[in-house]
Amino acid sequence: MRPYLLMLAGAFAFSLMGILTHAAGRVFDWQIIALARSGTALVIALSLAAAARSELVFLRPRTLWIRSIAGSLSVLCNFFALAHLNVADALALTNMFPVWIAVLSWPVLGRAPGRDVWISVFCAMVGVGLMLKPTGEGGLGTLLAATGSVTSAVALMGLHRLKHIDANAVVVHFSAVSVVILLGVLLVQPGARPFSVVLSGLQSDGWLLLGVGLGATVGQLMLTRAFAAGAPARVSVVALSQVAFAMVIESILWQRTYELTTLTGIAMVLGPTVWMLLRRPLRAEPENGG
Repeated sequence: MRPYLLMLAGAFAFSLMGILTHAAGRVFDWQIIALARSGTALVIALSLAAAARSELVFLRPRTLWIRSIAGSLSVLCNFFALAHLNVADALALTNMFPVWIAVLSWPVLGRAPGRDVWISVFCAMVGVGLMLKPTGEGGLGTLLAATGSVTSAVALMGLHRLKHIDANAVVVHFSAVSVVILLGVLLVQPGARPFSVVLSGLQSDGWLLLGVGLGATVGQLMLTRAFAAGAPARVSVVALSQVAFAMVIESILWQRTYELTTLTGIAMVLGPTVWMLLRRPLRAEPENGG
């Protein structure tokens, strides 16, 4: 039971991260929230690397950069989605990456997808369509959440090829690249709120940003330990419980109710994900790009 309990704890931490991100979105721009998440992870990763005396890497190998850039794009997409969508919807969409891993195995590993993969992709896309908001930032959030699941798949496939590099070094590289990219986004696309408003928000609601960073870090630690102790496919299915946790918390905190089309969309997205996990177990140790 140990790996499943660890994964349940990790899933609960990720769902809390999503809830705090959505709440923080009312005070801070999503770029600030994502930066807080990556900045917290960088500080903790550097501390762990220093304590373990891990040898850090920078320029090589090229796969390390692919993993870090893809993971950073996932952070961008996922946090925009969490700030603008209902949390359960965003988590369901961003956790669709096992379907894309199966598809990307064709060009990357030379393994042509079978009929079950294409049926799963079609089913998941119909689910995304049911969850899609036709206008506004909700529609963009849905599309970016689905895009984030694709970049997460790329990041995970890259992670599988980096097994010979110390895990602390990989996390430090990813976190550093993510911080740099997010700072660049802030410079190119400044937030809608003036800097004075952001400073005022930090004084009253800065704990939300700290909670986002800690939730992501605790979730990642629990996830890593769970995958080290249990069968990856079964543990990955348990990880999807974060969607259920988010639905319960949203219902309690914000009295959210769920339309039949939304519930159907979530089921059509998560169903193929579970199928791909059980049929094609992940061989790489996952690391959530959000």
